[in-house]
Formats: sequence, structure tokens, C-alpha cells
Amino acid sequence: MRDYLHFFVNGKEHRVRGEDAFQPLSSFLRYQLALTGTKVVCEEGDCGACSTLIGRVQNGSIEYKTLNSCIQFVYQADQTHIITVEGLKNDGALNAVQESMVKCHGAQCGFCTPGFIVAMCNYFDKEKEVSPQAIKDCTTGNLCRCTGYEPIIKAGMNVALDSLVPIAKLYPPEPIMQALQADSKQSAQIKAEEQEVFIPANIEEAASYKAEHPHAVIISGGTDVCVNMNKRAFAPPAVISFGNLSGLDTISASDGVMKVGAKVTLSQLEDFFRTKVPEFHNILWLFGSPQIRNAATLAGNIANASPIGDTPPFLLVMNAMLEVLGPGGSRQVRMTEFYKGYKQFDLAKDEFITSIVIPLPAKDEIIKLYKVSRRRHLDISTNTAAFRLRMKKNIIEEAAIAYGGVAAVIKRLPNTEAFLIGKEMTLPIMKEAGEIAVSEISPIDDVRGSKAFRNQLARNLMQKLYYDIQEGRVAVCQP
Repeated sequence: MRDYLHFFVNGKEHRVRGEDAFQPLSSFLRYQLALTGTKVVCEEGDCGACSTLIGRVQNGSIEYKTLNSCIQFVYQADQTHIITVEGLKNDGALNAVQESMVKCHGAQCGFCTPGFIVAMCNYFDKEKEVSPQAIKDCTTGNLCRCTGYEPIIKAGMNVALDSLVPIAKLYPPEPIMQALQADSKQSAQIKAEEQEVFIPANIEEAASYKAEHPHAVIISGGTDVCVNMNKRAFAPPAVISFGNLSGLDTISASDGVMKVGAKVTLSQLEDFFRTKVPEFHNILWLFGSPQIRNAATLAGNIANASPIGDTPPFLLVMNAMLEVLGPGGSRQVRMTEFYKGYKQFDLAKDEFITSIVIPLPAKDEIIKLYKVSRRRHLDISTNTAAFRLRMKKNIIEEAAIAYGGVAAVIKRLPNTEAFLIGKEMTLPIMKEAGEIAVSEISPIDDVRGSKAFRNQLARNLMQKLYYDIQEGRVAVCQP
């Protein structure tokens, strides 16, 4: 058992013990390592000024992703290589992205500049498409209040790609992987005065620790709980970090069913669903910035139990199952039975989710998902909805409907489903279904919308589904 964290920063090896393990990674980089190019502005993963590249060993190399270091804690960096904006220079000189930002006047106050540079360096290290939309997409989640974005986009368009040195050449992976390998099979337990973190190397040790510490908080991506640590002084005495846990980071699909490990990130899912279920791919793309999707997990979004979560409506209409592990072994829980009340679910304190089993849509089924929010991108939902329909000659033969933002939990609407079966898809029928839907929900007034507004949305979404189907804005799933 290790009593230290082991990672690299800009090619330099670090071992960290004690209190330093429990601070945000951005603070560690700035105050312990004096890497002040990493800025801290929002401390909740919204602005991107703290973006860094965090690489993990994958398939014999190191795969880098852009993450918000303000909501990544130091213990989450174990067994990684972190690259800050300072580490992206080439032999002490500015690299091609940095040079282009200078030439195109892409910086004014400078707070956001490092994040944009990190995001573009990560993109151009993997992709060579240069277009305004590609630059906008890869820098989504990086906010700038000075430039109006135009010079930043221009800078991305004018990067001299031929002179941009690949990250694998800047930092050859072999020496880093070799150094990390010595500790890769060992779990780590770091203790401070009032906190401890356990970083299991395998699922058996994770289950054992959770059984002995049932109130320990599990952190994988940490995109929600780490915000609470920063902004609400949430300081759990025990944390289990899933960062190094093997066996829960795979996606598999066979016989029309897919299995998603609890460590699989939303960006991984996004790639998988691009062709499998484009509707869900779109919801994942709207979920948050690349920095958030690179960290957040499907299991975390489920266990967060928010009544406005973006992914559970789809899982509910697909009759997904959760596999959970505890002292009594593994068991399965239906998504339709998982949520018991606000932030309450069928998961004991000494259990955790290991995987999500999702039946894929059958041939000729219609899947339509909606996210209603004040902004299209990077915003918390006001209402969410998921529809799964099977129709023949405009007659609804099967219906599954889930609404979010309308009760203490995201919920299926069984009465509305039963009403629609056997009915023709017409506007009067969908209006009547909307009234039944309103009778099944109990929204509240809050800062994102009033009860009356949410009730009207429940009606409108039924009518919108009708128009989307009639006007061909839905895709029938293929085998």
C-alpha cells in the first residue's frame, strides 16, 4: 500500500503526501510548483482558464485530455502526466499555437489565454481539420470577456500545423510510463489531519474499503462533488478515488445490448453513440464542455440523482439496468426502480455502481430526446424528456416516456404511455396526452422556471414530438 501520490508535471516526477493531496490541482500547480500560467477564475469548471492536459497510460501510450484543474483534486492526478501551458513550449520557445495567438492578438487581459492554448494544442495534436466550427468546438468551455472570440478563432485558423511539435515528441511516453509502472498495481491511501483518500488499484479493494467505510464519498470525474468542495466547504472525511481502478473503463456491445463501465466518461460515450443512437449523442454533446465531458461519467450522472439530469431520461425509456456491488456481492437494479425520492435511491451506503446495461433501440423504433434550457450549450436543464416509440401506419404500438425537471425525481409517465398505445399519431391525441402528462408530474417553482411554466412545457413537448415526427425531424433506428 502506497502512502504517496505519484505523477509527473511537464515531464518532472513528483511524489506527494499529506495535506497537499487534498487541494485542487490548480492550486497545487500555482502555489506549490509556481506554474502560474494556469489561471483560477470560477473554481467550478465553467470558464476553462484552468485547463490543463492530463494524460493517463492507455494501450501502451499516454492519452491526453483537456480537463478543468480547478475541479480536479491532487489525489485524482495519481498515475498521470500533467501538462500546463508552460509545458507546451518547444525548447523554451513559443509553440505554433502560442505564436498564432500572439500574431492574431488573441489575448487581452490574458486570464483566459492559457486555457484556449491548451484546448487548441490538444485538438491539433489529434486532428488536422482547420475550420471556424472546429476551432469553436474544441475551445467550447473556454470563456473570454475581452476579445469577442474573433481573434481567437482567427488564431486557431492560422496555426502553422507543420511546425507544431507532437506532444509525444515533446514528452516521450516510454520513460514516464516506465516510472509510473512501478506503482501502477498498488493501491494508495493518503491521510491528512481530518481527511483520507483511498485510491484502489482493483475492484476487490474498492469494494472492501467501501464496506469498511460506508460513508466514504466516491469520486471518479468529480465534476459535481468537487464543485461542492470548492464552493460549499464540503469536506468528506473519507474519499474513494476511482482514477486508477481497472476493469470499469470499457464499453462493450453485443446482441443489441451495451454495457458501460462506471468509469467510462461522457466523451467516450459520445463517440460510441455517434452512429448507434445519434439522439443520445447529441444530448451528450450538449451536456457540457469538452473539459467536463472528458471527466464526467455516466455512473456519476446517475448517482448524482438530480431531478434535471440529462442522461437518465434516455436510460429510463430504454429500461436500462444498473449493476451494483456491495458486501453481499453483485446485484442488478432497474433504472425505473432506482430513484426513490429526492437524492434517494436503491443503493446502500456500502454499495457502488459498477456498470450500466443499456438495451439499444430495436429496428424501426423512434428515439427522441429533448433538453430545455436557457442556453443551448453548457447550461443546466429546466426540463428534459425522452420518448421511445414504435409505430406502424401511424398507429402507436409501443410508447415509453420519461420527463425530468417535473418532480423530485426523473420519472416515467405510465398513464401517458398507456393512453398512447393503440392511438393514431395526431395533434389532438398528442394534446390530450400532454394533459395526462401534466396530471402525472408535480413540478415546483425555482430559479429556472415556475411550476406553471414547467407544466406548459410538459404539454408542449408532446406537441413538439408530433411536429418533429410529421416533418421528418426524427430518425427511425436501424438494426
